[in-house]
Amino acid sequence: MRKSVWIAGLALPMMVAVVLLFAASPIVKAKAQQAPAKTAEVKIDNFSFAPGSFTVAVGTTVTWTNHDDIPHTVVSTDGVFKSKVMDTDEKFSYTFDKAGTFPYFCSIHPKMTGTVVVQ
Repeated sequence: MRKSVWIAGLALPMMVAVVLLFAASPIVKAKAQQAPAKTAEVKIDNFSFAPGSFTVAVGTTVTWTNHDDIPHTVVSTDGVFKSKVMDTDEKFSYTFDKAGTFPYFCSIHPKMTGTVVVQ
């Protein structure tokens, strides 16, 4: 009986020591950190989108910035996203949460086109 009391008396301190040991390990700390946000940039300049076509991962936020002196829009052909009319240096962002191919254009200048491929 004395032996079982002695072992039971050690069990709780041993479990606490193990928990504290693993709480300070780099593996636990790495899981607590979040992955960096995925982003991509598109420049609108000289009546074109640059890059015109590109591939991103699911969850990426794409930001279009109008560097032209005249207004532009960013509108997906299938209605998934649509910006307001953007003046010089204004931006529009959209986060792609599904895989697919997303062609888009400027509704003011329909010959301006681009494509985002999401994988």
